[in-house]
Amino acid sequence: MSVEQAKAFIERMKTDEAFREMIMAIEMPEDRLKAIGAAGFECTGEEINEAGIDVGLASGGGEGPTATTFAPSLLTRIVERLPTPP
Repeated sequence: MSVEQAKAFIERMKTDEAFREMIMAIEMPEDRLKAIGAAGFECTGEEINEAGIDVGLASGGGEGPTATTFAPSLLTRIVERLPTPP
């Protein structure tokens, strides 16, 4: 599990609308994290949050079309209530 994997996941969410819609359609946070892992991104909710801060999403950063289609609030919804490893 790594922040680098989380950054790759965020980039895919920003650029792949079908993937983003598939992930966001999953209601249970635990199931959402499983789907993220099944897609090849081995990261935790905490790592996704950290990666979001690193790429400027958590603070509302970003420019261009991805800033509106992948807003910081979306990052929050992705990881809200995701389980953290023991």
